[in-house]
Formats: sequence, C-alpha cells, structure tokens
Amino acid sequence: MTTEVSPHTAQVDLTGRTALVTGAAGGIGLACARRLSVAGASVRLVDVDGPALAALEEEGVGEAVELDLTDLESAEEAARGADIVVNNAGVQTVAPVQDFPPDRFSLILRLMLEAPFRVVRGSLPHMYQHGWGRVVNVSSVHGLRASAYKSAYVAAKHGLEGLSKVIALEGAEQGVTSNCVNPGYVRTTLVEKQITDQAAAHGIPEERVVSEVLLARTPVKRLIEPAEVAELVAYLCSDDASFINGASLPVDGAWSAS
Repeated sequence: MTTEVSPHTAQVDLTGRTALVTGAAGGIGLACARRLSVAGASVRLVDVDGPALAALEEEGVGEAVELDLTDLESAEEAARGADIVVNNAGVQTVAPVQDFPPDRFSLILRLMLEAPFRVVRGSLPHMYQHGWGRVVNVSSVHGLRASAYKSAYVAAKHGLEGLSKVIALEGAEQGVTSNCVNPGYVRTTLVEKQITDQAAAHGIPEERVVSEVLLARTPVKRLIEPAEVAELVAYLCSDDASFINGASLPVDGAWSAS
C-alpha cells in the first residue's frame, strides 16, 4: 500500500534510488518516508520505535531499521549505500540555561548533530562513487533564529546548518547536494509536547501557547502539516534540484521574515 499524492504534487522520480530517513516512525520523518516511497525510492526507515517501523514495513513504505542513532557507529553503518539521506530525528527539552540538565544537552547534540555527521559520513563514499547524492537536513527556523529555553535544540540546529554547508562545498564536484529545510512549527508529537512544556514554563493554558508563543511571530496563523515539509524534501532529492546546494529553505509562513 502506498500513499496517494495530490494531483498538484510535483512529479519526482526516484526510481532506483535508496533513501535513508531518520526519525521515520512519525511526524516529518514519516511524511518524508511516504513521499520518497511514492516517488519510487527504496526507503530505509530508521527509528527507535520498532513496532511502528514494523507496521510501516508491513504497509510497504520501506525497510525497517530499528536503531538508536546515539549509537554513532551503528548510525554510520546504517547509511552505507544510500543515495539519499534525510536527517530528521530529533528531540526537544525546554528549560532555562541555568536549569538545563547537562546530560540532556549532550544527548541532544549527539542525536541531532553528531549522528547526522556520522550518517552522512557513512553514505558519502557510495554517493561519490556514483557521482550523485542528496543530503537533506531537516533543520528548523531555530537553525536560523534563537528562542529562549531551547539552548540545546538551537545549538544543535545551528551546528547542523554549518555541517550542511560544508557537505555542500565538498560534494559539489561529486554530484552531491546538501541542503537544510527549515520548518516553523509543524503538527507533530514533538510540537505537541513543546506546547505542554511552554504552558508550564509561561504559566498559561496550552491553547494560548499556540497563538501567543509558538505563532506569535508567524503571519500565517496555523501549524504546518508534515506533508508540506515532505514535498519540499522530495523536490530537493530530484534531478531538477541539482543546482540548489548549500541552501537553507524556510517553510515557516514568513516567521523568519518578521
């Protein structure tokens, strides 16, 4: 079973390509995995949620790879032979710097910066050998702008932006592109948890968090749907996007323009 795509969706043909998507069991990662599968790619679904991956494999979305990406050696090995890498896996913790748990800070950087480095490191030899590759890093508006109480997340995303650009520079002559997609607030479990955390941090009801905190600077007053992000990711993986390289592309309803 595959996911139906809107007739307005850009036609992307990834037949014969192997794509690895991290955090593939839900949210943006799941939307990307489904979209790349519809485009013809063979998808490796990487996540810690084994049961969810098994269900997706049974559905025909891709091959399940149950993996904790903080196991960096295994993360690198899982990427061998991939033509496309979508670094998406992430977590969030909301706390003032002075109260931020140091172990949690280290884990977030390991998962959201070191693991993408190792995944790309594992995939590049194959990409270079074949003269074609696509690296898409799911960053965030927080890779371009900071917000209070998110020190580890903002640090990791800013680091991912720099890593992505270095990969773009090194891979350009090898037919490999590397770009960041920078969503605003997407309708995911991660954002729903942020709403709860922000409500506690600000002492206001959750419904006010969306309008007064999360979307305060966003002219388009709604959450982004994961499929909207996945559509841009799919285009960046196409042959038509070969000259988009080293870019950071906001999907944020003009949040970063305000």
